[in-house]
Amino acid sequence: MKKLIDRIYSDYVMPSQLEAHESVIRAAAEAGYAQTSVRDFFEKIPASDRARSCTVVHRHDIDTDLRTARKLFEIEKRYQVHSSYYFRLSTLDFPLMREIEEYGSEASYHYEELATFAKRHRIRHPDEVMRRLPEIRQEFVGNFQAIERKLGRKMTTVASHGDFANRALKLQNTVILRDPAVRSSCGIACEAYDPALMQHTDIYISDRPHPEYFHPTPPRDALGMHARIYLLTHPRQCETNWRENTKENLSRLYQGLMW
Repeated sequence: MKKLIDRIYSDYVMPSQLEAHESVIRAAAEAGYAQTSVRDFFEKIPASDRARSCTVVHRHDIDTDLRTARKLFEIEKRYQVHSSYYFRLSTLDFPLMREIEEYGSEASYHYEELATFAKRHRIRHPDEVMRRLPEIRQEFVGNFQAIERKLGRKMTTVASHGDFANRALKLQNTVILRDPAVRSSCGIACEAYDPALMQHTDIYISDRPHPEYFHPTPPRDALGMHARIYLLTHPRQCETNWRENTKENLSRLYQGLMW
């Protein structure tokens, strides 16, 4: 019951956390941290390793709520901060994505083909999913290349979405990119959970629903304690959006019933 109450609070009652996000950006700037995207951080790893510079890598997974994604972008522009925004097929907004790229931040793909394929074909056993992996990879490549063409920009990093089907199957969407040929055909330099990226950060912090808000620690507490902070946030955890949250909750319920 408590989990349900907390979820209702997070989705429909919680005060906006945008001011808190802005305060983290401001505090990081005052503490001398560079604030950058996944793409830019990964490209500069050799140089930054030598300098051991203090950096916050900002990543936003746009699972839902483009309205709040836009607000996050506007806040970051005020402070000349760059970050990565990863959009699902269901949240693609090409005008916003082009604005993000033109500003100097990163707009790319929040992929979930493994979970989507399993739900579409009602596959509930991980061995069967793995057997169909060539089809899933082909679907990923098609989606990636279609997005890239419409965006008119080269996407060099992507981020896996976590779905209830992934948890049930105990298989992450990252399995898709274990094939070097897929990465090569798409020109993907880095997946947002790659060890080649993660090993160069000191702490990975992800936002969480009320009452935790962040795990393993609030980002402001990490400033000064860790040199390289990898911070993941979602619009849904930053501000309530009744319409979008209800739509997503109903979709999740329907998909679960159909699967």
